[in-house]
Amino acid sequence: MKKISVVVPVFNEEENVKPISEAIVKELEKLEKYEYEIIFIDNHSADKTREYLKDICSENRNIKAIFNSKNFGQFNSPYYALLQATGDCVMLITADFQDPVYLIPKFVEEWENGYKIVIGIKNKSKEKRIMYFLRSVYYKIIKKLSNVELIEHFTGFGLYDRQFIEVLRNLDDPTPFLRGIVAELGFERKEIMYTQEKRRAGKTHNNFYTLYDAAMLSFTSYTKIGLRLATFFGGIIAGISFIIGCIYLILKLIYWDMFVAGMAPILIGIFFLGALQIFFIGFLGEYILAINARVMKRPLVVEEKRINFTEEADGKV
Repeated sequence: MKKISVVVPVFNEEENVKPISEAIVKELEKLEKYEYEIIFIDNHSADKTREYLKDICSENRNIKAIFNSKNFGQFNSPYYALLQATGDCVMLITADFQDPVYLIPKFVEEWENGYKIVIGIKNKSKEKRIMYFLRSVYYKIIKKLSNVELIEHFTGFGLYDRQFIEVLRNLDDPTPFLRGIVAELGFERKEIMYTQEKRRAGKTHNNFYTLYDAAMLSFTSYTKIGLRLATFFGGIIAGISFIIGCIYLILKLIYWDMFVAGMAPILIGIFFLGALQIFFIGFLGEYILAINARVMKRPLVVEEKRINFTEEADGKV
């Protein structure tokens, strides 16, 4: 009998963990010819999420939990949990109900039709319009700049065959960006459109820093545009500066007593070039940070505790 694994990353989701577990179990029990497991991975919640997870796991042995020793970020924790799953296919779904649970049977159906990857794509969203617009702009920009055709409005929500999970395991990447990996290394995939619902309860954990972190990870992992822009801008500004310098020299030689350059152009030029240098030094720093994280080869997460795992799963990395 085939086995379905469902991974649910959580962080301060005390109001959602019980309802989402019940909703997922309800959908999985409709698929009578499959075994299932649900893996919650908690990224060091500070509320009652862990207490509720312990209760849920005690009531259903098919529900498992991993407690991280600290918050390892929005990318490492889900990725690590995917590698711990033992199912023939693994689904990734959020705990806030923004990813529709009712698509689980549809994902499995398409998987049985032969697709190794079945993903959900947001074609509409009930979140704030300005956020959806900004996300759309971001996706279009990164898609044009990247040397990989990244997937617009894809958050990682989807189903992944065991064969693709093994690809993820062999990457051994300490800073994985699943959305890019699926686009770059994934098998033929089926895309299913859905409307993103509003968060059921609690507050979103996304803020400017987390969104910026996601944007920079995609830029540094899948584009060369930052470094190329620095080279192009440097060459262009050097050429313009040389031409202006020649013009000033000629005018000064011709109109020695009449032509006064003044301090304004010099100051403007200094401030402009200084700001440009700082901007690109910062961009270069992002690439260096990404290289540094990969060179250090730190673990994806460090576990504090796991519940309902058997010896079969304990050996996974």
